[in-house]
Amino acid sequence: MQERDEIDIRPDFPLLEESIYLDAASTTPTPKAVVEAMCDYFYNYNVNTGRGAYKLAVKATNEFEKARSRISKFINAKPTEIFFTKNTTEAVNLVARGLPFKKGDSIVLPNIEHHSNFLPWLRLKEKGVDVRIVKADEYGIVHPEDIEAAVDKTTKLITTTHVSNAIGSVQPIHELGKIASENEVLFMVDAAQSAGHMKLDVRDIGADFVSFPGHKGLLGPVGTGFLYCKDEHAEELEPLNLGGGTVLDVKEGSFELEAVPARFEGGTQNIAGVIGLGAAVKYLEKIGLDRIERHSRKLTDMMYEGVSSMDNTTVYGSPENIYGIVAFNIDGVNAHDVAKILDELKNICVRSGHHCAIPAIRHLGAYELGGSVRASVHYYNTEEEIQTFIESLEEISKFLGD
Repeated sequence: MQERDEIDIRPDFPLLEESIYLDAASTTPTPKAVVEAMCDYFYNYNVNTGRGAYKLAVKATNEFEKARSRISKFINAKPTEIFFTKNTTEAVNLVARGLPFKKGDSIVLPNIEHHSNFLPWLRLKEKGVDVRIVKADEYGIVHPEDIEAAVDKTTKLITTTHVSNAIGSVQPIHELGKIASENEVLFMVDAAQSAGHMKLDVRDIGADFVSFPGHKGLLGPVGTGFLYCKDEHAEELEPLNLGGGTVLDVKEGSFELEAVPARFEGGTQNIAGVIGLGAAVKYLEKIGLDRIERHSRKLTDMMYEGVSSMDNTTVYGSPENIYGIVAFNIDGVNAHDVAKILDELKNICVRSGHHCAIPAIRHLGAYELGGSVRASVHYYNTEEEIQTFIESLEEISKFLGD
């Protein structure tokens, strides 16, 4: 059955009534259905999970685990392969600090990563791990042959972003997953800018680990995220946060860990947030990821064409290989000034600066410019908003640009 082209979800986002919000790559507004699911928890069964036999505790636990089950199906994983975290950063650190890396091991990653998928690996240099940084091309695309050339017998893991948060460039993760498999190397993907924006099947891409945020494309609440960990690797991964809920038994001199995933979710979790994240996934499923991707690609093309048509702008990335994000600069105008003026003119919200990806910004040659301006979209954005954004940018470019 063919889907209708558009569904009006604007009424679900009160924030959009006063602003043109083009900063989905940072955080998305939260739809009413998600807020209502969280309020239901707070109003009607605000108790802890897994720690009581009374009815309210059982309900809280069941709703929490329902969210895990829905999320796992959404990415084609098992419920036991989903470990809840506060965000993508914590998920990456769980792998970087939890796997038994040792002196002489090597890790391969691109130079355009968000700091969250860069700094945890750089810190492993303290253990004597060789961190091999592979340069992307001028459009922010990492070529599989360059990754493969950096892999040898010492390599334990290849990691990459799926979509660059700084450029919007889409990386060839299927090819990289194949390289990892052929070399018997672990493969990790940072899905911060692709989850909720396009279909993502963890089995299909051949990933061993994938880090996810709840508060970006998935339309969930802030303070939520999760790690997909292929079940065969769970036993070699050390939990970072031991305590309540992570053990089956404790003696004065030893302890026995709980089964997966409980051993990785120490202490009281963000119960309302996880329930909200489950509601967000349900919301996305109703819209349809195919519909979301088509719409966002249309808006991305519209933004790229509009910005690049201006004489004194520099647009980063290739129009054939960016998705959801357009990063640019106006010649002679600081990126932060552009963002502030857009906000003052038409309440247009865009990100400016280094985007927590300083190596990527240096790679683009934009570091000395204060970074770049970044506009990013989701399904709730409209063509009319993009047109207003382009017209406002033309006005700034005309009066302030070189």
